[in-house]
Amino acid sequence: MLALPLAVRKVFGYALGLAQRGGKHHDAKTLKGFGDAGVIEVVENDEAGTYRAVYTVRFAEAVFVLHCFQKKSKHGIATPKADMDIIHTRLKVAEAWAKELRNG
Repeated sequence: MLALPLAVRKVFGYALGLAQRGGKHHDAKTLKGFGDAGVIEVVENDEAGTYRAVYTVRFAEAVFVLHCFQKKSKHGIATPKADMDIIHTRLKVAEAWAKELRNG
């Protein structure tokens, strides 16, 4: 997240803070393709472009940030496949980490 513009980082940081306290940012939406509302996306626009933060609230142990990136595709609003692959992979890692935290 540190590579993102300051204004974008502030929005994403606020959204993550709300998620940690059980709330939801007004711009947060369920990311399609994950089967439930546990994977959330926040989109923020800036003069340099559109940025996305994807995190999960599936696990009681923590809110896991799965991916933050600048959307560069000019072909619609869909999340690019390469970014979806990253999110899927990191979600599996987060699941394993949450299980490890749960089991001590």
